[in-house]
Amino acid sequence: MSSAQTKNAPMQGRVDAESVSESAALAAAAESGLTALVVDCDRARNRSAVLRAVVKAIDYPEFFGGDFDALYDGLCDTLLDQKEGLFLWFRHLHSGDPALAEDTLAIQAVCDDVVEFAANNERRFAYAIQHAGAHPAPEPGVDPTPYSGRGD
Repeated sequence: MSSAQTKNAPMQGRVDAESVSESAALAAAAESGLTALVVDCDRARNRSAVLRAVVKAIDYPEFFGGDFDALYDGLCDTLLDQKEGLFLWFRHLHSGDPALAEDTLAIQAVCDDVVEFAANNERRFAYAIQHAGAHPAPEPGVDPTPYSGRGD
């Protein structure tokens, strides 16, 4: 966890995914009273796929579009539905992919804005981004696994 977060302080803001395991962060979030969710970004190769992963993780009723304003709105709506707050663990965000490099920074900025929104609305929001580098190059003649996970 970040240096600003001690065992006695409530979880809020960015959690350093390199200094804590996913399971430990999720347990700490739950212990802190936050709803803890995992955003599985492993197969996401572009912004739209990452946003679909967020929609799936937060169980948002519909896909909220492909921009970061919509991401902010969806996270804020979900946050307000929680009793105390929300923790998101972004699993394997491939920030090393050229298509996701800038978007990763924008996602972090949106999450930082949601932290501020949470504080202004008597909630807490925390998040961790587990960076996974670039996806491996596709093999010639082999289609990548679709985001849905189906091998159609």
